[in-house]
Amino acid sequence: MLINRRRILHMSVAAAAASLAGPGLLRAQGSDRPIRIALAATSPRAIDPIFSTLGADNWVNLQVYEHLVSPPNGRFATQDDEYRPMLAESWTKSDDARTWTFKLRRDVAFHGGHGTLTPEDVVFTFERAMREGIATASYANVRGVAASGPDEVTFTLNGPDPFFLGGVISIPSSLIVCKSAVEEKGENFGKEPVGTGPYAVERMSSSGVNTLRFDGYWGEPPKTARIDFLYTSDTTSRTLSLMSGDVDMIEAVRAPGWVQQIRQQNDALIVDQTQPGSFNTLFFNLTKAPFDNPLVRKAVATAIDSAVVAQALAPFGAQTWTLSPPDYPSGWAAEDLPEDLRYDYDPDRARELLAEAGHGNGLNFTASISQREDYRSIMLILQELMRPAGINMNLNIMDHAAFHGANRQDANSLVLYSQSLPPVPLEYMSRYLSSAAVVKSDGTGGDNFSHYGIAMPGVDDRIEAMRQATTVEEYSSIGREIEKKVQEDLPLMGVGNLGYAIVRNPAVDIGYQVESGYARWRLDLAQRA
Repeated sequence: MLINRRRILHMSVAAAAASLAGPGLLRAQGSDRPIRIALAATSPRAIDPIFSTLGADNWVNLQVYEHLVSPPNGRFATQDDEYRPMLAESWTKSDDARTWTFKLRRDVAFHGGHGTLTPEDVVFTFERAMREGIATASYANVRGVAASGPDEVTFTLNGPDPFFLGGVISIPSSLIVCKSAVEEKGENFGKEPVGTGPYAVERMSSSGVNTLRFDGYWGEPPKTARIDFLYTSDTTSRTLSLMSGDVDMIEAVRAPGWVQQIRQQNDALIVDQTQPGSFNTLFFNLTKAPFDNPLVRKAVATAIDSAVVAQALAPFGAQTWTLSPPDYPSGWAAEDLPEDLRYDYDPDRARELLAEAGHGNGLNFTASISQREDYRSIMLILQELMRPAGINMNLNIMDHAAFHGANRQDANSLVLYSQSLPPVPLEYMSRYLSSAAVVKSDGTGGDNFSHYGIAMPGVDDRIEAMRQATTVEEYSSIGREIEKKVQEDLPLMGVGNLGYAIVRNPAVDIGYQVESGYARWRLDLAQRA
């Protein structure tokens, strides 16, 4: 065990250190220079809320589009009264929480002369997201959305939803788009996006997206005229561009030892980090051998020490025992779980399970993984941890966009998926566990990469019960039941949370403190100090 820890940490720190052999001082910046942020991606795919699967694309989305309401800058909201009016200036809900009405702001302009926001744009946005894209399962509780007045939209739900604002209304695919622009541009909309946000897309290329302050913005004008998003997948290039002063902010390398190394180079750098950050979830494809066998799935779970994963990825890593972190409404702490559902690290027990499954000589398989540092680091750690149990996982390392594309086409038998998720269990359970969200080979499915609920009985009935819950307590209790059932069936397993971080030049002030939230944030308050 100790040998594993040391070996893993040594390998990872050595790899991370190689990217930091650059100058340690920041160059002075001109006040008229755009704020430039380098993100861990190869090239833009789609600046369209319902089709964006890359984290970098979602950064751009959040500047270009807006929600009806929004949580506070820098964190998730935990109460309804914490949400801020955005495109909706006010809202009400019925006593049974099945009807929600939003009053829209007037005279909100779309980019590029596409007119002003109307209820029809909001209705179109949600009906489109309910019908197509990557998150259709998230809208299963929405019976309908309709214009109920000249500046008003009403949602009717199948069941009460105490987390409606933090779920359906605030998820990434619910950013409001311009109906006429989508209809005019068709498949090109993701390359020619039109929103109401503080920044409009000026130019897209294979290397990034340039955005320009939208002079017709309804709110306070953005502090900085231009924000450039550079897609820079190479760790060394991204790190050196920050150290040289060529960029102002970079997506941190979420690999062991990287933060310590970069702070040794320049201790003035600021690290903005969310907690719990990304859920790192390992999906077993129940339709493909060897993971169609529950004994094999349990063997893999027993061969993984989540404490080692968390320690190796410090200061980003945090241990989890179920799908959700312990402090989420449906999460479980280790001491509350039955012992047989904790899957405590035990290589000998894992070997016994493999033998029962007919793999007495061990197990060999190949898993594809993104070249991005966090994905690659986690899978390398898992690979090393599983060896003593006789599990040999060969890794096929792919370009990040290609990896996600293969996942969307159901091409992988074991999928590591990293995503920041709000404390709204119904949102991610609908996407990860419901049969309606099962991935499809033609790319039209959702995030249920395990085929849970189709390949074997799932939890659709319990998810529906959550939708009918009338209190937070009932909702959370059903959510905990679901997580326990998932531990029993093991269509997926949580391997830990990983804080998302941006490292920035102290000369740039983003305007607020980052505590939690999605792995992206608005930059309309960002400026040079």
